[in-house]
Amino acid sequence: MLKIRMQRTGRINVPSYRILVLEHTRSPKAGTFVEQVGTYEPTKKLKNLNADRIKYWISVGAQPSDTIHNMLVSE
Repeated sequence: MLKIRMQRTGRINVPSYRILVLEHTRSPKAGTFVEQVGTYEPTKKLKNLNADRIKYWISVGAQPSDTIHNMLVSE
């Protein structure tokens, strides 16, 4: 099963996240993902989402995490 999740990157106290499509059994830290579909920087409040690719992956059967679902609803 595919999931749309966030992977934390950045320095200490300066978080930034990659929004990834990956297999449910894999950890985001493992580094193996299917596709990167966006980024999120909470300190600057920047969201870069590739809406077309996210819609495609959801139509194929990927499940967004709760946080990603809330981000998509707010967009």
